[in-house]
Parts: sequence; structure tokens; C-alpha cells
Amino acid sequence: MAILKIKDIKNMNKTEREKKIKELKLELIKSKTNASKSGNIKIKEIKKTIARILTINKSQEEELKNK
Repeated sequence: MAILKIKDIKNMNKTEREKKIKELKLELIKSKTNASKSGNIKIKEIKKTIARILTINKSQEEELKNK
């Protein structure tokens, strides 16, 4: 799993972001079942990436409402 940067997330459309969130949530579940010392770092990064995507989704929705 590559870490997604904010500019990459902003370049995705809404459906791509929703698909990516589903993939990350699946990966998070798999990582939790195989939790080892290095797995904990991976879990943290996956959670951060999901949060980034959700934050950008919300900010773009607010921009559309304000227009």
C-alpha cells in the first residue's frame, strides 16, 4: 500500500475516492488480523490515509455548497 499524498487524492474524482476508501478499509481489516509489531505502523498509516480522503471529500462538498 503506497501512501497517498493530498495532491493525488485531490486529483481523484469522487467515485475513485470512494473506491479507494473501500480498498483501504479491507486492507485495514486484513492488517488487524495479522497485527505484528510492524503491522501496527501499517495500521496507523492506513487510518491516516482514510482520514485524508474523508477530509478532502468533506472540504470539496463544502466548496460546492458555497458556490
